[in-house]
Amino acid sequence: MKAKITLAKEFKIADIDRRIYGSFIEHLGRAVYGGIYEPNHPTADENGFRTDVIELVKELNVPVVRYPGGNFVSGYNWEDGVGPVEKRPKRLDLAWGTTEPNTFGTNEFMKWCKKVNAECMMAVNLGTRGADEARNLVEYMNHKGNSAWADLRKSHGYSEPWGVKLWCLGNEMDGAWQMCAKTAVDYGRLANEASKMMKWTDGSIETVLCGSSSRNSPTFGEWEAQSLEIAYDSIDYVSLHQYYENRAGDTPSFLAKTLELEEFIYSVICVCDYIKAKKRSKKTVNLSFDEWNVWYHSDNAPYERWSYSPPRLEDIYNFEDALLTGSMLITLLRHCDRIKIACLAQLVNVIAPIFTKNGGGVFKQTIFYPFEHLSNYGRGAALNPIINCPKYDCKQFCDVPYLESIATLDEENGEMAVFIVNKSQDDFADIEIKLLDLKGYERDEFISMDGFSKDEVNGFELSPVAPHKNVLPPKEDGKISLHVKPFSWNVLRLKKK
Repeated sequence: MKAKITLAKEFKIADIDRRIYGSFIEHLGRAVYGGIYEPNHPTADENGFRTDVIELVKELNVPVVRYPGGNFVSGYNWEDGVGPVEKRPKRLDLAWGTTEPNTFGTNEFMKWCKKVNAECMMAVNLGTRGADEARNLVEYMNHKGNSAWADLRKSHGYSEPWGVKLWCLGNEMDGAWQMCAKTAVDYGRLANEASKMMKWTDGSIETVLCGSSSRNSPTFGEWEAQSLEIAYDSIDYVSLHQYYENRAGDTPSFLAKTLELEEFIYSVICVCDYIKAKKRSKKTVNLSFDEWNVWYHSDNAPYERWSYSPPRLEDIYNFEDALLTGSMLITLLRHCDRIKIACLAQLVNVIAPIFTKNGGGVFKQTIFYPFEHLSNYGRGAALNPIINCPKYDCKQFCDVPYLESIATLDEENGEMAVFIVNKSQDDFADIEIKLLDLKGYERDEFISMDGFSKDEVNGFELSPVAPHKNVLPPKEDGKISLHVKPFSWNVLRLKKK
């Protein structure tokens, strides 16, 4: 297959908000207990945090982590997770049918965030609770002075406020599975009042309005429009959630799901801008894609109801999942002018790039690597490449480009990167990369993941799916001749000499 990719500074989409490489920790399964927190583990630090997990999270370079849910947050009393651990109540979690011991809570999570160099994206309960509890939590977390909730935080041993800047106004409030689900109008009114009161408590915070729980929701579009019309002036972002699966084993259609993702993003942007026009507002509401991933392998395996942190949603990812994960991140970057925040759901054990054994080891799942590469090398501004390549038809889509690509340019550090997925299972791609006005950028590193079957997985004993370095491709007259293998993830890094 012959292909061309043309790049130029003039093709700039926008500067990349680092929060687009965020992730998610929910009180679900072994994400917290046995994931990031396991006091009796050989690697546990003085806080009970697994340091082997901390090191891998640092490799991912995650700038923001959403917490504590997810469906869990719609029944969570945040007061249960603060103060002396021995006095914290055990609660039944109706979202996931387990018992929450509350031995790990808000302050523990904030301490963990500092360990991994991440900020917190805090979600408030707008299911069983409301605006008053939400503004109280903001006061507890962020207020410097003397007040009831700030004084309570200080009595818990935290004299300085945490300064959480990003807040989710509930979670998937349109879903029948959600505790105290709402209509769009009811939710819009509640979110508007909560956001208003939270910002009166701390005017420096940003808030995220719940969008539809997925593009396939029966009220998708209408939900966004109705809730936004009420809350537009008080919120800053609208959330999007999307997971993909390949139960049918149709790899060509699975890897083409980014076409559907493009439509989803564009639709939400259109609704936001429709409300902006209707209100004659000068304010632009941007997007927070705060749940996205591949999710289907675990199929909700049986577990003992009301047990403590049973294994749940523990997908073991294969190589084709890694290719779609990379393609989805590329798609998010193509819209970084409007997508400012995104969270890979989730971070450890629960549909996650990091997988642990209680009391034992840890390994990197296949999806770890595309995320790591983009998070570490996809900095600066996103450039929209002009891609000329063959296309294919499949059961679910027509005219699917074989190549998925994005480029990033970090002029401040003199670095550039080109990320490419070859979706063809059979054909090599000889790609001519043309650098129009990007003078002085020389090839620095060519990394790829290739040569694996679509079903190849990693594990505790063997983890064959990993990237490797290649010989640098030839360059002549501002053109780089890149030879990429079939069914592959590729990263070409350049540096200004």
